[in-house]
Amino acid sequence: MTKSELVEMITEKQEGITRREAEVVVNTIFSVIGDALATGDHVELRGFGSFTTKQRNARLGRNPKTGDSVMVPAKVVPHFKPGKELRERVDSPAE
Repeated sequence: MTKSELVEMITEKQEGITRREAEVVVNTIFSVIGDALATGDHVELRGFGSFTTKQRNARLGRNPKTGDSVMVPAKVVPHFKPGKELRERVDSPAE
């Protein structure tokens, strides 16, 4: 599902909300989550999951084209852990 498809689904399911309003809401939610992760905070949505960041250490990688060893620097990456309700919903057979 793309972001535009998500906006369309919201406008279909919620009467009285325009496509533009749904788009603003979706963009705001993604922006707030991204800003929180960028400052090192975590975001927890009960029943859905939590967004955190994880530190990846520097490591020795390999350039697949030349085979040369390359140093990959340390970095911080976003991480999502699904909540119990979401895991169970995804794992259950389709109804």
